[in-house]
Amino acid sequence: MNSVLANAKRLVVKVGSSLVTNDGRGLDHAALAQWAEQIAKLNAMGKEVVLVSSGAIAEGMQRLNWKKRPSAVHELQAAAAVGQMGLIQAYESCFRKHDLHAAQILLTHDDLSDRKRYLNALSTLRTLLTLNVIPIINENDTVVTDEIRFGDNDTLGALVANLIEADALVILTDQAGLFTADPRKDPQATLVTEAKAGDLQLEKMAGGAGSSIGRGGMLTKILAAKRAARSGAHTIIVSGREQNVLLRLAEGEAIGTQLMADKIPLNARKKWLADHLQVRGKLVLDQGAIHVLREQGKSLLPIGVQALSGNFERGEAVTCVDAEGNEIARGLVNYNATDSKKILRHASTEIEAILGYVDEPELIHRDNLVLL
Repeated sequence: MNSVLANAKRLVVKVGSSLVTNDGRGLDHAALAQWAEQIAKLNAMGKEVVLVSSGAIAEGMQRLNWKKRPSAVHELQAAAAVGQMGLIQAYESCFRKHDLHAAQILLTHDDLSDRKRYLNALSTLRTLLTLNVIPIINENDTVVTDEIRFGDNDTLGALVANLIEADALVILTDQAGLFTADPRKDPQATLVTEAKAGDLQLEKMAGGAGSSIGRGGMLTKILAAKRAARSGAHTIIVSGREQNVLLRLAEGEAIGTQLMADKIPLNARKKWLADHLQVRGKLVLDQGAIHVLREQGKSLLPIGVQALSGNFERGEAVTCVDAEGNEIARGLVNYNATDSKKILRHASTEIEAILGYVDEPELIHRDNLVLL
């Protein structure tokens, strides 16, 4: 098995809080310098690199002398504001030693769920890569709320990989990779060296919460790999404390856990739809509708929807599930929740008689629908 990084032209590297801040003791400048040096060498090899880095809140906690991560949103936002200064200053200083410029980009989910802002972010990132600048991306924790939170930077890394159509996502963590069980509790646990991204068995293997410094855990990394695979990006989960890990991967050495994407990449619009983390409502489909969506690639009609929940408006994203709650698809709905509820289980020819108007015969048109 060879590392997918050997042939990757464009990649996203995500570095976790525990690595960036030396397990919460403040920015690990030596580690940042090593990653910057490796990324500079990847850049010299002709590879385009986008860095997604955690650490702002952890660095802010250290600067403010807070021993425990706060739970109040305003305190987290304050810590992020303080810490982001040191984080970006440190990265900029490291990259300048290699005659490279760095750029700071702070994102929220709203930036990627709004189509216009999504395209603006894509244009900016493409331009920076063309200019040979290293984009450094973090969640905009100073303004973020639960409603617009990515949840963790593993997810953000996957979304960025989708956005720029990266060939690979490298998640640097404080673990060697994914094990068949928690190696701290099970001496029989073995490292998973290669698997298919999206394999449900991987989610069962992955543990729970991450460190007290970061928000993520192994499960978020497995789910991030599944998400990145939608655009054809392979994922490598590997220890960031491995010596010259990025360069060794680029030379083809197999390190950590490699999760392969085997799906045909979604087109740009479908990818954007799939990346809606927050949906405004839920539609419960019958088996007939599920069959039509999966096997025939058709639009979702009102007659195939058994029930709905949520208070969504026309054009907002909703999730489509089966009777057991398993997610089947996501899409942009043509009618608001009130009107949608009135036309459920009815034929499209009856919409005008029921509502007094008809916008579209479909509840969700196939062009605005993506299967998951």
